[in-house]
Order: sequence, then structure tokens, then C-alpha cells
Amino acid sequence: MSRHSLLDFPTPLGLRLHISSLSTPHFASSYSLASTGLLSGSLSYLYTSLPLPSLPSATLSLPLPVFTPTSYRQLLPLRPPDPPWWWEVWHLGRRVDTRDTLLYGRLYLPRSTLEALYLRRLSPTSQLKINAVSDTRLPNGGSVLALLAQDKGKWSAEYMYSTDSALLGVRGLYNFGPDPRKPGENGTMLAPAVEEGAAMVPRTATGAKGNVIGEQVSRFSAGAEVYYGLLNKSGGMSTGVRFATLPAHTGFPYTMTLTLNPLMGNLSSSYSVRAGELLNLSSRFDFNVYSYESGVVMGMELWKLRDLGGLDGRLSSGEDKRLRRAKDSIELGRRTGLFQEDGADDGADVAGCLKARVDQRGNVGLLWEGRVKELVYSCGATIDLRGGKDIINGVGLELQYSS
Repeated sequence: MSRHSLLDFPTPLGLRLHISSLSTPHFASSYSLASTGLLSGSLSYLYTSLPLPSLPSATLSLPLPVFTPTSYRQLLPLRPPDPPWWWEVWHLGRRVDTRDTLLYGRLYLPRSTLEALYLRRLSPTSQLKINAVSDTRLPNGGSVLALLAQDKGKWSAEYMYSTDSALLGVRGLYNFGPDPRKPGENGTMLAPAVEEGAAMVPRTATGAKGNVIGEQVSRFSAGAEVYYGLLNKSGGMSTGVRFATLPAHTGFPYTMTLTLNPLMGNLSSSYSVRAGELLNLSSRFDFNVYSYESGVVMGMELWKLRDLGGLDGRLSSGEDKRLRRAKDSIELGRRTGLFQEDGADDGADVAGCLKARVDQRGNVGLLWEGRVKELVYSCGATIDLRGGKDIINGVGLELQYSS
């Protein structure tokens, strides 16, 4: 979600502290404390039946982009779903395989609001997700949301039910172009083989701009959602399209989206682009065809790298070990799919990240994320350029520590 990360990023208010720990490969915990005039906090726990990758969890051993991932995430080529027999585990003639499950709970204090999440993988293409909230201030003391998701590669769908107003909903996404379940459909062409030693290695043919012939360089997708409340007898719908470049595209990566809610008359268009290795830009235009109200938001993200030129022989032993651990984490994270190989994801040398946004009303949001010793911090402010004497609406600092 490139545009949301660039245009709707939250700015901290007051002082917040987060402490997280990965006790075992199956269990993690997190604690937070906030002071915004009133003292509040939360306790959260996570359990997974699937062991987490053996990645370092300490703050010093992780590159900064793990805590503050880059806002522009380039879409990857579609992959076919795993065949069902890949998941089969047999022992003495009997199937002994199980389905992976994730459990998460969070308690907010002092309001005693409880959140719970149950996530279970039913098959290689389907997943069940159940969210629950318990709060005395909510109708009936809380609500439950159940969501069944299917992903076939070429298309995906989600079916939803919520106890709040007995809401039923369905949404779907269709990707135009080759079907990943049919490898021969993409029409990839290979050039004549090249002799390397005693082996004949096939060579992929490239076009005039360096793209692989037959390799998909962009993707056009269309989606829609429909929902209806059985208790309040009301419904809604929305639709949207997206065009995005893929890694095979030789130019700069970009994504364009257009969404429409015909019942409410809302029209929204956005454009996000990775303008450089360290710079991401995004803009959004909203318009209502009934009231003629409109809005414009522009945002940017700029990464700052550490200056390591000529320091290889002058780093202290502690800094050198931390840098090596960070680089090892990056390599392991890439092999396990934790983060991509592009731009600021080479996080061992990242010093910080600046985010900024502004809208047509003069509201400005600023956020700087960086690291000090074993702490990852985020400091930000919201500014109203038309506020006169009260130009600053809020300032905050957020600290994170992981062990």
C-alpha cells in the first residue's frame, strides 16, 4: 500500500515506548507505554505453530528498514499456488501434516479493551482470519469479524461477516495478463544457447530496451467489493483499478490507482513513484461528484545513508560487529522473503528516513525515523500553516527496543 504509507502515515503524539521480545521461535511478546497527558499502555502476545525464521531479533542486529520499511513496495511477478500434495506429510502410511495457526492478543490499559486474532491456513490457496474486540463501550460489548480469503494467483477473493449490524461482504481482485498456473501462457522466448565450457546454457533473449522478451513488465488489475447490513438494511459498493510496473521494467517503478464509490459519489486517484534509490513520491486527488468537494495530498519519503567511505579500517570492534550482523540479517531476510533487494532495503548503511506530506488546506505532517544505540526512534509533528498562532498541532516521540 504505497500511497497510504506515504500520504496517511501516523505521527506520534506525546511520548511512547515499545519493548518487544522474541522469547522462542514460536512465541513473542510486546509492551507499550504512552504519555499523552494521561498514562496508558498495552500488553500483547503472539503465538505461531510455524517457527519463525532464525533471524536475529535484537535491535542492534536488525537493519533500520525492518522497523521502518520503505513505503514503496514494488509488485512482484505472480507465482502459481503450491500444489496441495506439497503440503502432505506421511508417516508409516498415514498423513500427519497439520495446518499452521497464529494467535495474537492485545490488552489496552487502563480501558481494559481486548483485541484478539485467530489466523489459520486452510490450504495452499485459502486462509481463515477471525478478529474480535471486547469493550464495554461498544454495542453488545464487542464485535467479531470473520474473513475467508482465497488466492489463486490470477484472481483472489475475500468473503466477510461481521456481528456489527450482521454485515455481509465480498471483494475480489482480477489480474489481467498471463496466468501463473499455466507457465506456457506467458510466451517467453529464449535465444540460441551459449556454449560455456562443456555445457550448453540457454540464453534469454532481450528486446531493444533490455527487457526480457515475453517477460511481463507491468500489471493491470481490477477489483470490486460489495457489502450489505442485514440489521440496518443498507449496503454499499466500490470498485477500482490499478496499473503497476514489475521488476522487469527498465524504467523507474510507479503505481497508479483509481477507485470509485458510485453510491457516495467519491472518486479517488493516486500516483506513486520511486523517483530514485532513496526517494519515493506520491500524490492523491479526491473528488465527490455530488458535493463537488475535492482534496489533494502530496507526500514524500527520503532515506539517508551512513557515510562509510574510508571507514572500513577505522570502525571500532563493536561497530564493525554490528555492521556485519546487520548485513548477515539482510542476506538471511532476503533468502526467507522478509524484505526485497531494492533501494533503501540495503539497511546496514541506513541512517534514517524522513517522511513529509501536505494537503490543500495547509496541513503538514513530518516524521523522522532513525536509530540511537540500541533504540529505534520516531519523532514527528503536525503543522497547520493556516493556524495563525497555533501553527503546531502536535509533537511526539516514539522509542522502540527489541531483544
